[in-house]
Amino acid sequence: MNEAGSPDFLPPEERIATFDNDGTLWCEQPLQVQFFFGRDQLKKLADADPSLKLRQPYKAFLEHDIAIIKQEGKQGFFEVAAATHAGMTNDEFHLQACAWLAGAKNPLVNRRFIDLVYRPQLELMEFLQKNDFRIFIVSGGGVDLIRAFSEEVYAVPRSQVVGSSVKTRMETRDGKVDLLKLPELQSFDDREAKVQNIALHIGRRPVLAFGNSDGDLAMLQYALSGDGPRLGLLLHHDDAEREFAYDREFAVSPLAEALDRRDDLGITLISMKNDWRSIFPDEGSTFP
Repeated sequence: MNEAGSPDFLPPEERIATFDNDGTLWCEQPLQVQFFFGRDQLKKLADADPSLKLRQPYKAFLEHDIAIIKQEGKQGFFEVAAATHAGMTNDEFHLQACAWLAGAKNPLVNRRFIDLVYRPQLELMEFLQKNDFRIFIVSGGGVDLIRAFSEEVYAVPRSQVVGSSVKTRMETRDGKVDLLKLPELQSFDDREAKVQNIALHIGRRPVLAFGNSDGDLAMLQYALSGDGPRLGLLLHHDDAEREFAYDREFAVSPLAEALDRRDDLGITLISMKNDWRSIFPDEGSTFP
């Protein structure tokens, strides 16, 4: 790949790799981190406006009513979060997200969310970057929440994050131009929308794509449909001892169709249980 003139040589500008975030780069159980962030912000709003505690879907999120939350799905998470952040500038949101991520913990394992990233993925991204790949995170999660930690945790620049977004309005305050968040969804970056946003924001078809759910299937197919060597990777959470075991039954973000069609589509399945020597950064290297 690195030798010009060889049959498999890939010009540096074509070396694009896209990674989903939730469940692919870090833990998404019991629910995606976006849910916990949005819920904490919603609690603050509900203190100021108690009527929110009686209105759905806010009531379900405040009470952690899993049945209703799962009915709302990933898009429902983001729409509730969008409502809680309306009126903030992008800069204000970034500061709030950074402060929250610094201490927010996963309720099941009592560890910070940002400590539950997957070591094998960090090593893979580092390997790709050393070989002149540009890494893009393409996620259904909020683009601004991921940008609050992508550089520190993944060594991926904020400009290389593609995610769900809300509409904004430009305003001038005291001579300073700001973008104000509106309570309206602009793009929910899941399934086919991932492909559309890759084309819009990246402008090149990835040669490597990595996901973990049916929401990533379109992105994997898009990567594999190009010319030349291609790689589509699908992470299977099948390790209940070291992390969590789930696929079809995870109603919010199931892995079913992609699992069934992987062989026909040329997708490579990665078993967390069998293929990863360690899972989290404090467990040591995954390589000999």
